[in-house]
Amino acid sequence: MFDGHGLDLSALPPPTSVEEMRSRHAKIGDLCDEDSLLIIVNNPEATRSADVEYPYRASSDMLYFVGWDSPNAVFCLSNRAGEFNSVLFIPPRDVIKETWTGIRVGLEGAKKQFPIDEAISIEDIENGLTSLLNGCTNVYHQRGLSSTVDEIVDKSLLETSRNRQRTGSGPTNLCDPRPLVSELRLFKSESELELMRHSCKIASAAHIEAMMNGSAGMSEYQLQSIIEGCFKYNGSQWSYPSIVGGGDNATILHYVENDSPVQDGDLVLIDAGCEISGYASDITRTWPINGKFTEPQAILYQLVLDSELAAISACKPGQSFDAPHNAAKRVLAQGLLDLGIVEGPTIDDAMSAEQLGTYFMHRTSHWLGLDVHDVGVYAPENEPRLLEEGMVLTIEPGLYFGAWRPDIEIDEKWSGIGIRIEDDVLITKDGHEVLTKDCPKTIEELERIIGTSS
Repeated sequence: MFDGHGLDLSALPPPTSVEEMRSRHAKIGDLCDEDSLLIIVNNPEATRSADVEYPYRASSDMLYFVGWDSPNAVFCLSNRAGEFNSVLFIPPRDVIKETWTGIRVGLEGAKKQFPIDEAISIEDIENGLTSLLNGCTNVYHQRGLSSTVDEIVDKSLLETSRNRQRTGSGPTNLCDPRPLVSELRLFKSESELELMRHSCKIASAAHIEAMMNGSAGMSEYQLQSIIEGCFKYNGSQWSYPSIVGGGDNATILHYVENDSPVQDGDLVLIDAGCEISGYASDITRTWPINGKFTEPQAILYQLVLDSELAAISACKPGQSFDAPHNAAKRVLAQGLLDLGIVEGPTIDDAMSAEQLGTYFMHRTSHWLGLDVHDVGVYAPENEPRLLEEGMVLTIEPGLYFGAWRPDIEIDEKWSGIGIRIEDDVLITKDGHEVLTKDCPKTIEELERIIGTSS
C-alpha cells in the first residue's frame, strides 16, 4: 500500500527559497505606500479540549512571506523611502520549555534560516513593535488575530504625546493589507507550482488507494483512513477535512460525519486533498463501491464528466472566471433536459436556478494555493475576472439527487445519487495544465481499478 502506483512520490520538492521570499518582500513593499509598515501575525493556537490543542497550522501569509510555521510569531516589513527592513518577533530559546514541546530555532537560527534582517524576542514586542510603528506613517495590519498586537497598533495610532506633536512622527493611517497580499498570492511561481504538482500527485495516489481497496460494506471512515494514511505516509497532511459520503450521504455537499457503511450498489463520493509546505490539492472522485456503475449511475456520471471536460476546455488566458462555470452548466442543463429531469423549453430556462440549480447548487470553481479556497478577487468592480497565466483554480461540477430532500420529486432510479468530479487546473500561457491528471475518472478507468488490491 501507498507505493504511488507509478507516480514518483519519493522526493518532496524544496520549499520556497529565501531569495524568492525576499523578492516577495520587495513586491509587497512596492505595493504599500512609502513610509509604511506591514504586519503579519501568525495564527493563534487553538484548544481542542482541556490541555490538548489542535494540530497547529500557520497563517498562509506567514508561510508566503517567511516560511515560518510555528505559533506566537509576528512578521514586520518596513518601507522607508524604498528601503526594506524585515523583522520577525518569535519565542527565544528556552531549555525548560523545549524539553516539553521541542527545540526552537531561536533568534540566531531564525536570522540564518529565514528571509529576515532581524529577529527579536516576542517577549519584547511592545517596545520593538512600537519603535517600528513610530518610524512609519501607514500601517498595514489585519486586526483580530492578536489582541496584544492590536493594542500596540491602536496605542501608536492614537498617541498624542508632546514629542509626537512636535515632530509629527508616528502612524496616522491604518490599512488592510489583504487586497494587496491576495493579488500577489493569486499568481503562482514555478517553485509554488512544483509544490502543488507534488501535492496533486500524492492526493491522486491516495484516491487510487481508496479505489483499489474499496469494497461493499466498508465504512466511510475506513476509506477516509486509507486516503489520509497515504497523505501522511508520503509526507503531507490533509488540506481540509476529508468528505467521504456513500449513497445518499454523497448528496450533502459538505458531509463530514464519515461514519456510515457504504452499501453494495452505492456510489461513494470522496472529496479529499493534501498540502505540501502549505500548498494544497483538492480532488473529488465518485465511484461505485462494488466496482460497477448501474445504468442510471453511469448516465448521470457521464453527464457530470462531460460537463467537467467542457469546463476544463474553457480554462484559457483571456476567458472570464465564469466561463468554465457557464460551460459546465450548459452541458448539465442539456443533459437533464434530454433525460426529462428539468423542463425547457429553452436551454436558458433549463440553466436557471429554479431548474438546474435544484440539482447543481454550487459554483464550478474556486482559487487554489496556500489555502484550499485561496485568496483572490473573483469579480473586481462586479465584472468576472479574466483568467491569466499562473492562476490555479478547481473545476468541480456535480449533480445531487438527495432522497432525503423534501423539496424535490424525482424518479426513483435517480434518487439517492450524488456525483461530483473535481480537478485542479493551472492556467498556462497557451491554455491549461490539469495538475490532477493522474487521478482516474472515466467510467472505464474506474471500473478497471476498483477493488483490485486483493
